[in-house]
Amino acid sequence: MYRFVLSILALSTAVSLCARAQNLPTSWIDKDTGHRVVRLTNEPGSSGFYFNVNAYTPDGKQMVYNAPDGIHVLELATRQTRLLVANPPRQTDASPGSRVNVRNGVHAIVVGRKTNSVFFSKFDIATKLNTVYKADIYTGQVTKLVTLPARASVATVNADETLGVGTYTETEEGATQEYGNNRPQPAPASSGTEKVQPQADNLVQPEGKGAMMERRLAARIPIVLYTVNLESGKVTVLLHSTDWIGHMLFSPTDPTLLMYCHEGPWQKVDRIWMIRTDGMQNVLIHKRNMAMEIAGHEFWGLDGRTIWYDWQYPKGEDFFLVGYNLETHKRVAYHMQRNEWSIHFNLTQGETLFAGDGGDPGQVAKAPDGEWIELFHPQMLTVSGVNQPDFWQPGVFYSEHLVNMSHHNYRLEPNVRFSPDKELVIFTSNMFGPSYVFGAEVEKPTNPQASDIHSTPELAARFTPAKTGPRPNDK
Repeated sequence: MYRFVLSILALSTAVSLCARAQNLPTSWIDKDTGHRVVRLTNEPGSSGFYFNVNAYTPDGKQMVYNAPDGIHVLELATRQTRLLVANPPRQTDASPGSRVNVRNGVHAIVVGRKTNSVFFSKFDIATKLNTVYKADIYTGQVTKLVTLPARASVATVNADETLGVGTYTETEEGATQEYGNNRPQPAPASSGTEKVQPQADNLVQPEGKGAMMERRLAARIPIVLYTVNLESGKVTVLLHSTDWIGHMLFSPTDPTLLMYCHEGPWQKVDRIWMIRTDGMQNVLIHKRNMAMEIAGHEFWGLDGRTIWYDWQYPKGEDFFLVGYNLETHKRVAYHMQRNEWSIHFNLTQGETLFAGDGGDPGQVAKAPDGEWIELFHPQMLTVSGVNQPDFWQPGVFYSEHLVNMSHHNYRLEPNVRFSPDKELVIFTSNMFGPSYVFGAEVEKPTNPQASDIHSTPELAARFTPAKTGPRPNDK
């Protein structure tokens, strides 16, 4: 009877949230920026992928995103959405955000670079093993690929879709210490009538994140970085380590080249590395030469020739986005002001435009006015002095505000990306309480109607009077 009542309550809450979503604004022009903002998803708790993970089909027509009920597809031309892979039924007696429900669901990995497929994994509670699948984004056909070794996961798939890469801890004891397994549960509602707003679990940063990262780095857990053949299931070990290995990301063009990082507080690690799928050429990409210098949140340029990363020289004081060309080994560093710094950056094909998701005063930049979705126009500086082939080449970002995010709670990181046609900057926001996926148009509309122009924070406040939860303060 108890479970039946909980099921009815959960269904009632879901129906209520979906009905509320239908009443939310779908499009308006931001009064502070002049750019149009579009809400692209209707599912409360929906979210885009992490900023550096491919979400688009090779033909550029579809974008995959997450929602509480499973993996969804957005047709970019019509902006119609549909459920592609459904989550299994949730345990109604588990607390909101429970890892039981998170692990029991389907986990999107990446959209393929070769075929119109999304790769995803599913955890079997009985065997405690992850299995990797792919789903055809147009037909919905799901194909089982490989079951992974104990404690293993896959984080990325290579450009020709033959290999997955992931990590596993070498012992059960190490697995219990892994980052995220001891994540604090959300605080319970203070009353039985208070609603818990669904959030994009994969993009929300936990309270006490800094302390959790320190503990995980100090634990020195034996871990394996490996490849798995997605046809035969053959596992190949790339390296053993007691460093914290993460953020694996295959090149978008070279199926043998993997970028990965040494995780932990950025000032305590040499973070950005490259390795080949045969385990050779394990190379550190950025070596610091100043105490408290940091580099991170690395991502691939779309042509596969350049990687980009946030560089602070030193931490929290001077801010750049650096591009490193893998063929020429040359670097460019675009400078930005404190209020222009963003948690994540992204770029267009051809690297003519960049975008950032901003940050509140609790982030590393401590920006007093940084809560904006930003469009960056890059410009190289004229070098009139001494210049050498191995010098980093200087540039600057000229920023243009796209969306006022002052009503967004930055514990959920927006994770910007451009649409393939470069017309939208797409991001996730909880400005309306639950998270949804939004797009900001790159070009300003001409002669907009006055009735279409709204202050984004004031518009959001009509539906959610206060920000949900505390600001981050542990970055």
